[in-house]
Amino acid sequence: MFLSTIISSYIGRNFLVAFIVLFAAFLLMILMIDTIELMRRTASRSEVSFNDVIQLALLKLPHIGQKIFPFAVLFAGMTAFWRLTRSHELEIIRAAGVSAWQFLFPILFLAFFLGVLKVTVLNPLSSATLSRYEKLEATLLKGQKSLLSLSSTGLWLRQAGSKGQSVLHAQRFLQHGRDIELREVVVFLYKGADHFVGRIDAESAKLEDGFWNMRNAWLNTPEEAPKFEKQHWLETDLTMDKIQDSFAPPETMSFWALPGFIEALEEAGFSAVRHRLHWHSLLAAPLLMCAMVLIAATFTLRQARRGGTTFIIGGGVLTGFVFYFFSDVVFALGLSDSIPVILAAWTPSGVMTLLGLAMLLHLEDG
Repeated sequence: MFLSTIISSYIGRNFLVAFIVLFAAFLLMILMIDTIELMRRTASRSEVSFNDVIQLALLKLPHIGQKIFPFAVLFAGMTAFWRLTRSHELEIIRAAGVSAWQFLFPILFLAFFLGVLKVTVLNPLSSATLSRYEKLEATLLKGQKSLLSLSSTGLWLRQAGSKGQSVLHAQRFLQHGRDIELREVVVFLYKGADHFVGRIDAESAKLEDGFWNMRNAWLNTPEEAPKFEKQHWLETDLTMDKIQDSFAPPETMSFWALPGFIEALEEAGFSAVRHRLHWHSLLAAPLLMCAMVLIAATFTLRQARRGGTTFIIGGGVLTGFVFYFFSDVVFALGLSDSIPVILAAWTPSGVMTLLGLAMLLHLEDG
């Protein structure tokens, strides 16, 4: 037995309106808090205007929206079920012989659709605005002219070429807009992935179109005398965008761009575990939204009739804390290669779904 179109639309509309209102309220509250925090951070920087603060807060908002999206779905489900139960509308539907699974279907369908929307629309917007936010933050708040980070051991880059891979190390680097120049450069040359074939020591290396323009370079190869060249050209597949992206977190890459970027990283010999984990966690988002609806139903359907509003809210908050803690632990295991990346990415959504199904089965059939 399926619900009529009118009843399905009514239940779905209740959930969708609750989601839009709650999501907008959460975003507005976070925008206000983030603006205040940014004003505190920029209090000692007279060159940063209030318009800059608002711009930073707005650029960061889509990224925060992605984080709170599952909980907006959770609380929207709780709100919709609570209203329908308190008004005895669900009792009437149940009296007509409709099971919990049947009246849950419209909301589950909408939750899955919202998950797809989050991945395909909100994520690309979030990645673009977060990338812009990090550039502005580095310039306005941290006083950095580049997003490239120099560790205590210098700058390390890895690249692929027609003859194999190579690893570049520089003690210092200079960046002027789209131009980058490395200083005190050492290049380790490999045939294939791990067969060492030579080393280049150069005073500097400037990135040009498809090549590093190296000055005052010493070329060292096994069983041959060192050779000095005033200018040496080293083939590279690196560009300024690729170098900056290799230092950027996967959150600044859109869902659509990640597969190609992961492939490029692995071809160049970089580890793509972090980016692959992020991509699979995005793929799991629609399932997670459905899990949040199931959890909402288990906390709400029985307690709402008893007036347990505090229990419902507390259950939602507790679910949020448990989910984030569990996700962080599993993702850490995935990043350390303790468990496969796919398992790490899909486990939180899968466990939440199974938990919701088990609790709902207990309430409905037990």
